[in-house]
Formats: sequence, C-alpha cells, structure tokens
Amino acid sequence: MSDALDVRTFTVGPVQENSYIVRTQGADRGILIDPGAEPERLIEALDGLGVALEAILITHTHFDHVGAVAALARHTGAPVYCPAIERDVLADLDGYMGATGFGPFESYEADEVLEGGEQLQLAGLDIDVLFTPGHSPGHLTYALGAPGALFSGDVLFAGSVGRVDLPGGDWPTLAASIGALLDSYPHDTLVYPGHMSLTTLGRERETNPFLAELPVPARGRAPAAG
Repeated sequence: MSDALDVRTFTVGPVQENSYIVRTQGADRGILIDPGAEPERLIEALDGLGVALEAILITHTHFDHVGAVAALARHTGAPVYCPAIERDVLADLDGYMGATGFGPFESYEADEVLEGGEQLQLAGLDIDVLFTPGHSPGHLTYALGAPGALFSGDVLFAGSVGRVDLPGGDWPTLAASIGALLDSYPHDTLVYPGHMSLTTLGRERETNPFLAELPVPARGRAPAAG
C-alpha cells in the first residue's frame, strides 16, 4: 500500500475541470491525472514542486479532460495511459470533438491503453484501474493510496453525477458503475472528481440525490448535471 498521498488540484479551462498532480509525500516523482487545459500552468506547477512526471493518466477523452495531454507529454516525456475503448478519440480530438465548438485540439497517440482491472505501480504509487463506463464508453476511475482515494473523472461529483446526454452516455450503466464503487470502498474513501469539490463516498451515499435511485437505476431519471 502506498504512503500518504500529496494531491495538488488545478482547476483549468472553460468548463472548470480538475487536473491532479499526485505523489507520495515529499517524493520527487509523480503522476498527472486528466490534464484538460492550461498546459503552461501545469508545467509551471510541476517545475515549482520539483516533480518529475512518470505518467499521465486519463479517465476519459472528453475535450475538457485531455486538451493539454499532448503538450504535457511532449514537455515531460511521460507516457500517456488512455482508456482502450477511447484511444481513437485521443488520436483525433478535433474529428470527435469539433462539433462542441471548442478547440482546436492537439491529438495524441496513447502510449499505453487500459481496460480496467490493471494494477499499476507508478512513481511509488499503487494504482488500481477500475472500469466505470456510463458517462463515456471507456471511462476509468483510478484508486490510489492509503487512506483510499478515488480519482473519479466524471462518474461521481459532490452532490451530482456525470451527465449521460453525450455520445456513449447511458444512465443505467453509469448507475451500475457508481454502485460498484459504493460497494467496493469504505465510506471514508476520498473522491477527487473531474469537476467541483473534494468529497467522500459516505457523504455522497448519504446526501447525493441521484444515489437514492441506484437500487432501481432503470427507473431513475437521466441526470442533467455534471
């Protein structure tokens, strides 16, 4: 099990996405999760912390989570780990995301692909890769450290859940993914989401209105938030 985590949050870009620099306390190596925008700011932060980047991990390939991937990979030389199902999106961001009105984006050919179920050891961190589709077809969540922490991308937020009205979104699938996280991890597990503030699984189980519908997800309304 990894030592205590040092997590630095950088909220970037036009839709206020959370990018995370993660390392063990005091380490000079780390990982970067979901560099969505503002590459210069993220590079400056890495340099200021004295962190050599060992890997870039992507939860999913919506533009707000990957817009700075190419720039960070080029600057640091760190390999990019991408959901296997979504590697073609990363390789042609404008082709997939041009209709959003954002961009242009620099595409990137993933160095490594993940399907879920892998156990990674990067920068002294033990990382469980979890397949959590529903917001996007190949969405991954990364479980790290002691105490436990989930980097949930756009699966689960403080008081909300990922939207399912984008291509590949599906509410019953997302509900099943969230239910699996709730069943597998303790209530005090920290949740570092792709948007909004830090929360815990227990807090969301108790207060998140969407989670009350999980026992019968097929009858739940498709969420509009997130």
